[in-house]
Amino acid sequence: MTDISVLELAALTNGPAAVVVLDVREQDEYDDAHVPGVLHIPISVLMERMNEVPVGQPVYVICAVGGRSAQVVDYLDRSGSAIDAINVAGGTLAWQQAGLPTESGANND
Repeated sequence: MTDISVLELAALTNGPAAVVVLDVREQDEYDDAHVPGVLHIPISVLMERMNEVPVGQPVYVICAVGGRSAQVVDYLDRSGSAIDAINVAGGTLAWQQAGLPTESGANND
């Protein structure tokens, strides 16, 4: 499994290319605070919505502290999925602790 730190991810999200960050936390966690511009698909419904996750580019998977995102990345790796998933070590908590910007509020799912 490949991991990336929140600081490495922040450097990528500040670049000119679009980066896909998949937040797999549940709605209430997402509403409290999330990385700006993430694709939010809770882990509880990820299997039904897998077609929404892009292929052909890296997908950085984030949760609260890294456990659920690691499970998702491990599953995608073992299943032979075409999704190039990378775990965000430390998750949203590490992102916040690093002083990186967050947004709050519900998405429009």
